[in-house]
Amino acid sequence: MSTSSRSLTIDCQSHVFPPPYAELLTKNQGWVRVEKTSGSFKIQYGNLQTFLLNLESYDPQKKIQDMDRGGIDLSIISVNIPGPEALDTDIALEAARLCNDAIGDICDQHKDRFRGLAVLPLQLSSDQYLAEYSRAIHSLHLSGVVLYSHIGGKPVDHPDLEPLYTQAERDGIPLVIHPTVPFWGEVVKDYSMIPMVGLMVDHSIAMLRLILSGVLERHPNLLIVHPHCGGVIPYLMPRIEEQTEVKKRGRDHIRKPPGDYYKKVYLDLVSPSPLPMEYVLRFHPENRLLFGSDHPWVSIQLFKQMVETLPVEEQTKRRILGENAKELFRL
Repeated sequence: MSTSSRSLTIDCQSHVFPPPYAELLTKNQGWVRVEKTSGSFKIQYGNLQTFLLNLESYDPQKKIQDMDRGGIDLSIISVNIPGPEALDTDIALEAARLCNDAIGDICDQHKDRFRGLAVLPLQLSSDQYLAEYSRAIHSLHLSGVVLYSHIGGKPVDHPDLEPLYTQAERDGIPLVIHPTVPFWGEVVKDYSMIPMVGLMVDHSIAMLRLILSGVLERHPNLLIVHPHCGGVIPYLMPRIEEQTEVKKRGRDHIRKPPGDYYKKVYLDLVSPSPLPMEYVLRFHPENRLLFGSDHPWVSIQLFKQMVETLPVEEQTKRRILGENAKELFRL
């Protein structure tokens, strides 16, 4: 699809869940346990969190209808949680291949409406996960890779992931951070605080680890998308930099202030309120902001209306609603 002749409205966070993948999850015996019930799947993360998965919500045709109602031209689709990186090693590669094939098929069937993100079995050897990366990116022509906020408890700055960062930087392939249930979730499991705050804090920790560990120092051209208005990072960056630049804490692997690295990261504006969006607009470069909806969990129309009513110039809105994503994902 050639998109060079007109402005597109692009939803950069939109999810699908392939039914065969949901079935495969029932075989997992580790931290993630899945039970098939009438009309849905019950997903249990240890003793921390339970989610109910209704596959009808993820139907691509329904998504297209909702996109049309919301005025969305193109959606970047991905599998949300659990991803293959959370599964037992004996089914992780099969799970990743199944997800990537399904995403690729949906994109092939609806070339004008969808682009896809790959998932990888990052708990396996780098040879194994890079082979699937190559297949997903170069054969299935997916447009980026989902980087979950931890890899079965292993942090995103672990040396095992260095080959991914090297390859993605070389190829110019975006890595899109996505929250998942935190391993430290025991402290926030009560009162449903994991989906309230635990997910947001976990992906913020992941982003900060990428900065402070030196991953972005070593890979200055690595493309990273940080979702949900940056979680808590934009609000805490003054404190983070006071710690690193004044007290000289946590800067053993970086040469610049953390905010200098973060300004190159893309943020999506997925938030149920325009107030965080407005804060991020004042905090972050406008050429690094993306529109997203987190569909099917929320109304695309509501999120798009919030962006359209932001107190910024129309050119800035056009950048957020599509032009930045078009450049990032090379559409």
